[in-house]
Amino acid sequence: MLSKRINNISYSPTMKIANEAKQLIEKGENIIDLTVGEPDFPTPENIKQAAIKAIENNFTKYTNNVGIVELRKAIAHKLKVENKLEYSTDEIIVSSGAKQSIFLAIQSIVDDGDEVIFSSPYYVSYPEMINIAGGKSVIIPTDESTEFKITPEKLNKAITSKTKLLIICNPSNPTGTVYTKEEILNLAKEIENKNIFILSDEIYEKIIFDNLEYFSFACSSKSLKEKTITINGCSKSYSMTGWRLGYAAANKDIINAMAKYQSHNTGNASSISQAAALEALTGNQNSVVLFKNEFEKRRNFLFDELTSIEGLVCYKPKGAFYIFPNIKNFIGKVYNNFEIKNSIDFSTFLLREGKVATVPGIGFGAEGYIRISYSTSIDKLKIAVMRIKEALSKLNNL
Repeated sequence: MLSKRINNISYSPTMKIANEAKQLIEKGENIIDLTVGEPDFPTPENIKQAAIKAIENNFTKYTNNVGIVELRKAIAHKLKVENKLEYSTDEIIVSSGAKQSIFLAIQSIVDDGDEVIFSSPYYVSYPEMINIAGGKSVIIPTDESTEFKITPEKLNKAITSKTKLLIICNPSNPTGTVYTKEEILNLAKEIENKNIFILSDEIYEKIIFDNLEYFSFACSSKSLKEKTITINGCSKSYSMTGWRLGYAAANKDIINAMAKYQSHNTGNASSISQAAALEALTGNQNSVVLFKNEFEKRRNFLFDELTSIEGLVCYKPKGAFYIFPNIKNFIGKVYNNFEIKNSIDFSTFLLREGKVATVPGIGFGAEGYIRISYSTSIDKLKIAVMRIKEALSKLNNL
């Protein structure tokens, strides 16, 4: 008999598309996968060499549960220089990926019945992490009319006496939304004098476009900094997804709570990954700029192509490497006895008719949309767009 806790956790509804895509690939079909949430670039050479050197120097044992002090000093320096945030090394924890850092923070803060506010579309793991902690998700629906952003008015209406935590994903997965400094400050005013924690998921921080300047939520005020857990890592900016290295910065009490949980969970993050992350944060940053510039070129190309398709509505993302088209104009259409009733059907149609894999919006709490990742080459994107246009022309010509 499995636990009630695990039985209350759901697999993502997007798994159906992923499994069908995998089966088609195994049959030899030429599928272009636009579902993957990771950069296609190799990890920069200087970072790989630092990891190799660590292995050769036998840096392969357990480390401090919260991470080696050298790495935590580098994180503190990064936060001070780039984000104007002051943290000591005992206010920082290194974990096995930003996702684990988020999980630790939620487990350390949320009690049974506590309410956690976040917007939809949302990162798929937020609701399940909150569920595991016994909390209740309070979801604020957003759409392209507000650039998928929470407004102060909607935030105010969502707050109750049970509100414990607000989660902001900035830049956003899956929409690519980036909050401006003014927008962050306006949200901050709504919770300034309330006993509410903030989890600021900033893993896509360095992938922002149009010369925007990034503003961390913890910079809003001194009092809010004490209640904010800033999450970041190396996966996206340094193309280190498989290295599993993330971190969190917060006040000592929160970090100590997270460390307590981690000590019984994974223990320290990989020693080799920590050595690699130290080089990533302190070494040459040219690759970060190159990655960002390439993502911006891909975004521009994909946005222009998708918005030229009749019936497809797109918000132009300001960050990350996703675009989140509105596909509601295609709902109800039927092709070869296959009716498109929802986003899963739409993604299934693109997979079968266009040989392009996308992610249905329902997995992000946003029916009527799909997520397309442009973390692949322009050449592949060109082929994918051609296939998408050809497939959707069949629906538009009905």
